Amino acid sequence: MYYSKRCLRRAPINGRCFPSLNNAETKRRQGVNILEIGQIHRKEYDQSEPLVIAEAPGRVHLLGDHGEPRAGLFLSTAIDRYIRIAVSVRKDASFRFYAAALDEHKRATLANLRYKREDRWSNYIKVAIQLFVRMGFIDKGLNFTIDGDIPHQIGLASSTAIELATAVALRKLFHANISNHDLITKLVRMREIFLSKSASLVDYEIIMNAKKGCFMIFDESARDIRYIQTSFDEYKILILDSRVPRIEVEQELRQRRHDIRKGLEILSQHRSGLSFKDFTAADFIEVDEDLSETIRRRSFFVVQELKRVSEVEEAIKKHDIQNLSRALFHSHEGLRDLLEVSCPEIDWLVKRSQEIEGVAGSRMTGLGFGGCTYTFIKANAIANYQKRLEDYERIFGFHPIIYEMGTADGVRVVK
Repeated sequence: MYYSKRCLRRAPINGRCFPSLNNAETKRRQGVNILEIGQIHRKEYDQSEPLVIAEAPGRVHLLGDHGEPRAGLFLSTAIDRYIRIAVSVRKDASFRFYAAALDEHKRATLANLRYKREDRWSNYIKVAIQLFVRMGFIDKGLNFTIDGDIPHQIGLASSTAIELATAVALRKLFHANISNHDLITKLVRMREIFLSKSASLVDYEIIMNAKKGCFMIFDESARDIRYIQTSFDEYKILILDSRVPRIEVEQELRQRRHDIRKGLEILSQHRSGLSFKDFTAADFIEVDEDLSETIRRRSFFVVQELKRVSEVEEAIKKHDIQNLSRALFHSHEGLRDLLEVSCPEIDWLVKRSQEIEGVAGSRMTGLGFGGCTYTFIKANAIANYQKRLEDYERIFGFHPIIYEMGTADGVRVVK
């Protein structure tokens, strides 16, 4: 089995043990609420009243996050963790940014509104500002206060949430007549220009259009969304941060994307098809001699994953726990054996969860080579799940962190 160089071990974080679920839940509540961010903003900016406060949730991909580039099919949901942005107008041409949780200040001006590596979180606010500058709405300075409780740098789209919360706040502030669809399109393009890296509209669409109590199936090529009412009220969604560091991930993922594109090209030479949605597992028999083993495995995973999205949709609608569980575990096996983006620590976590009564499914989520798993689990099984993590820490030396999540509505103006 293949694993990348990411699997080099890192020493445990000194003095940091993984919290119990209750402690993790307490930590997530440290993000300020709507009333508090207004008070913080007034205090920070000499009683300048925030004219708009907006919030955007994070998101988690349940299936499809390693599919066909630019044409994937995702099963996702927004989560009840948020980024909140408060905005007021300045008299000068400067932009001031304050991160309440970090007690950190950043600044920029209209003439100097560019990416700076040291500005970190505020660069994502600047993406949205630059968009509204180019659309002709901003000709004076603004104050921003940001806070939230989305765990960052573990693949829950906190940076996209910052951009969308800022963009929706500015749309409201300037009464800009721009639809959600066009706002997302322009914001994705601006991120690519401003940060000089490619961006996918998937996270923007999910965070913008999410509905509480629903999972979403998003067809990237068609920009089409279907909602599935969740029927698993007795189950919780646990996100587990494995604390495994990622090393050289982007190079590995570029190779996976190249292999998948090459596989589609070869398949299309034998039978007409514009995307992997046009092919089935049987089509691989005809082209077996033309596909290298690596490309065949990568491409076969994508075809299987597309089928699993439909299977899970039906399982959710029918409250079919058995088929839901089977599809999610098979998806992880594909990530491990065919796409080869997992790692021993993540595989161990998924495998152990299968052994716990009350678990309805578990899988890696995010970029891979470390990172997170998600698990559907009954409340009365959580203690047993936590107990297993003591073995994980002893075997691998990493201190995992558990977050309990719920579904959420999409980005909105709250003041």
